[in-house]
Amino acid sequence: MYAIKSPLPDADRTVVGEALQGALVDLVDLSLVAKQLHWNVVGPRFRSIHLQLDEIVALARLHADTVAERAAAIGVSPDGRAGTVAGSSGIRPPEGGPIADTDTVAALVEALGSTVTRMRSRIEATGGPDPVSQDILIGLTADLEKYAWMAQAEHSG
Repeated sequence: MYAIKSPLPDADRTVVGEALQGALVDLVDLSLVAKQLHWNVVGPRFRSIHLQLDEIVALARLHADTVAERAAAIGVSPDGRAGTVAGSSGIRPPEGGPIADTDTVAALVEALGSTVTRMRSRIEATGGPDPVSQDILIGLTADLEKYAWMAQAEHSG
């Protein structure tokens, strides 16, 4: 077994590793939740919401890969397994079956909002120990906040 030598002191690597792992779990779950909503949205705004959900899935998957690779680069083994995600995600899963377009947008607003809140805590936690990881978290949070804004605008209409 090979170990990746971290450029960070052990205490900093622990803090940053926990932040990155939490971000990874949220991003993997966000992609799954958005895809579940994507498959089940119904209603007059189906098409626009359906397409927007695919954009969020792609964004979450892209950022999940970046976060996981950053964790590996600092010597922290990323864990995106289904059991890990299911057991530690902070995102409430959507109901099963068809979901009205208005309820879909409400679920999306909640999922994005809770994810952004946790990401902002992770940004704060990583600022001192690892500005490189913090920068990654800042960038992905900006992207998530953009979609949170769009979902809120859609929800208020």
